[in-house]
Amino acid sequence: MARTVRGANLLITGAAGGMGRMYAERAVAEGAASVMLWDRAAAALARTADELGQQAKGRTRVRSYVVDVAEPGAIAKAAHKVRRDHGTPDVLINNAGIVRGNAYFWETDSGDDVRPTMLVNALAPMYVAREFLPAMIARGRPARIVNIGSAAGTLANPRMAVYAASKAALNGWSDSLRLELAQAGHRHVTVTTVTPSYIATGMFQGARGPILAPVLEPEYVVERVWRAMLAGRPLLELPASVRLSRALRAILPTRVFDRVVGDGFGVYRSMERFTGRD
Repeated sequence: MARTVRGANLLITGAAGGMGRMYAERAVAEGAASVMLWDRAAAALARTADELGQQAKGRTRVRSYVVDVAEPGAIAKAAHKVRRDHGTPDVLINNAGIVRGNAYFWETDSGDDVRPTMLVNALAPMYVAREFLPAMIARGRPARIVNIGSAAGTLANPRMAVYAASKAALNGWSDSLRLELAQAGHRHVTVTTVTPSYIATGMFQGARGPILAPVLEPEYVVERVWRAMLAGRPLLELPASVRLSRALRAILPTRVFDRVVGDGFGVYRSMERFTGRD
């Protein structure tokens, strides 16, 4: 799997559109054996599966599953169908994610905002990975898990407290899983944690890219993620200023960091005009 996913089985969550669809298109273009698409948007998912199936021209089996990953029971049922239909995925891309409103934490709703954000962004990737990891480990052949985290999980930001918390949880779990697999001797299963800044998919519509961290084009991100996944790279930070921000956060006093990076670079004002979508 060093160069392509030819002959591999892939499962992608949040695959009805956006970057999820782009990962699926890449897999079809490279001749994957099967591409399994998970999303809760049934109509959009059906269109994507049909269009990708036409592109595949029989070379790749494209199968869609309507799954709300906020529901652990739905994940378990869909995973059972995947194992029955295609076996264990060789590549799992935990791409599904949501972000809620331009609000301070005390203005959010526990049921409508906090709970679904934590379920989809933090817990769902764990539940999905747990369904397939034992078989990935047992069969002994190369496998990849890609977890789409966020730079927000490494750097606090006003008006996205819950989202930042969900991605911090994802980032921490993902890298811990990587270490556990290596420590247990299962180095054929690699985990790549991706922590991008804002991406121009519509999810963060209205958000402004801070200085040194322009809003990223999805095609660029998909290309970089794909290369990192194939290589089994542990961490992909986009853009490079994400790594710089982490370094500055570690060495500067908090108040100085707030003034220089948060206010000076515009990070703490980046969500003021956010409108977004799920």
